[in-house]
Amino acid sequence: MMVRFALTLSLLLAPSLARGDCAVLLHGLARKAGSMAAMGRALTDLGYVVVNEGYPSTSASIAELAPLLNAQVAQCGGARVHFVTHSMGGIVLRQWLVDHRPANMGRVVMLAPPNQGSEIVDEFGDYALFSAIHGPAGDQLRTTGGLPKTLPAPDFPLGIIAGDRSLNPITSGILPGPDDGKVTVFATHVAGEAGHITLPVTHTFMMNNAVVMAQTVQFLRHGAFAAEMTAAQAKSMLAGE
Repeated sequence: MMVRFALTLSLLLAPSLARGDCAVLLHGLARKAGSMAAMGRALTDLGYVVVNEGYPSTSASIAELAPLLNAQVAQCGGARVHFVTHSMGGIVLRQWLVDHRPANMGRVVMLAPPNQGSEIVDEFGDYALFSAIHGPAGDQLRTTGGLPKTLPAPDFPLGIIAGDRSLNPITSGILPGPDDGKVTVFATHVAGEAGHITLPVTHTFMMNNAVVMAQTVQFLRHGAFAAEMTAAQAKSMLAGE
């Protein structure tokens, strides 16, 4: 009886999930899809169809990486397509959106995007070891002569979450102003953003933070962040309460 009930319930739920909004996740430079796994699980639990696939971020230029989004977005079918990106993933998305736009474009949340470039790349980009680790795309993230500042201003609903906690005093000593260890709060801004918040999180692990995940859901649902969201409220939202 219980097996039959579970099977019936799964069949009833499946069409609802299939018709749900789709969220394409894009990890950052030198990371893998697993870095966005917690975010993907949170969105899946709330009914989103999630596409979270890795891409060779250190092996090609951003212009060469961007077309890989074609296949990922295609997996959303005719569903409304949202995007959640981390770090350089936001720049890859902005590059892709120059020449592409889903027919049912949704909202975008970028976590710590270097929209004004990265002073870290300015400082270390000319070193062979840095280039060997980060590849052609990493070199394109300079604040002067880099790609981010040449991209068109967003003409889509964009929410940005920046962090202002660092685990790396060396890089933070290079970065001017509040930063997350990799990107300054200032550098995350871009003309045309619909919402921006700064949270006490670090660059490397921010996508695993409950408040970051809940604020991401908040923006995808409503096009605005929730002021003064507490950790308890975030966990309640992620639990579907």
